[in-house]
Amino acid sequence: MEDPLKHTLKRQLRRLATERPYQIVAASAAALVLATGTGALVAGTDDAPVDAHNTTAVAELRDNSVASRSLARVATEPSGAASSSAAPSSAAPSSAAPSSAPPSRAAASPSPEAAATDPDLAVEKAAPKPPAEKVLKYDYQAQINGYYCGPAAVRNALSAAGIDRDQDTLAAQLGTTYAGTNSAQDTTRVLNAVVKGSPYRTTMIPGGSATPAQMDQLQSDVVAAVSAGRGVVVNVAGSATDTAGGWHSFPGGHYVAVVGYEDEGRMVKIADSADASYYSYWMSTIDLANWAATRGYSS
Repeated sequence: MEDPLKHTLKRQLRRLATERPYQIVAASAAALVLATGTGALVAGTDDAPVDAHNTTAVAELRDNSVASRSLARVATEPSGAASSSAAPSSAAPSSAAPSSAPPSRAAASPSPEAAATDPDLAVEKAAPKPPAEKVLKYDYQAQINGYYCGPAAVRNALSAAGIDRDQDTLAAQLGTTYAGTNSAQDTTRVLNAVVKGSPYRTTMIPGGSATPAQMDQLQSDVVAAVSAGRGVVVNVAGSATDTAGGWHSFPGGHYVAVVGYEDEGRMVKIADSADASYYSYWMSTIDLANWAATRGYSS
């Protein structure tokens, strides 16, 4: 006698063979659960087979039981797919594919030939920083009379550039008289007439005292001129004290030459033609700027 459970299952499968495919899958899942619960194994059936390739079954079983969804998924996957899809792949996307983007121009270093022909690629060289201190070699000479301070200062400044001129010749060029030399504009004019390239410029300090900006300008001008091998001629008036405590007073005006600096131009070395026994001394640039107030300088 046939087992009642097996008979019942066969009858249900035979009836469902003519129904919609997704019902077959659901019934098969239910039959499998029932068979497993009683220890029976349904290995196959003589009735019409189930079409395992019908994917409509998977779409229409979304709302059925968990067992039905699991069975339908296994039935529609190809052999070996179930085990391979159990866990997500850990393989990273391949980066071996060649890039179609053109190489960046910024990443490439210009060749020496390209830099020589393309001004945009040429590297601009920064100007060298002047030394923190510099004193020029010069040939000192005291003024030959009381009103030749202008010609003597110009002569001493020119000697630092290796140019030799006598005071009388320079006095004639400067327009020096018994009242002296008129202004720094005259010393600039004569210096440029002698020095190649006409590098000198006149800077006036018209107020009764120098401003901080004018002090800074004098410092910068002295460093630039002396670094280039040129002495500076300054037209002063009044009194000033040097770093050694020496007092220098010229109420009617005077000319001196600056032939060196130190501490990046904060201190300057002065060649003074007024007294051969005390012909050079150091002074702060601030004091020299105030000494030149109402007058000016050639640098």
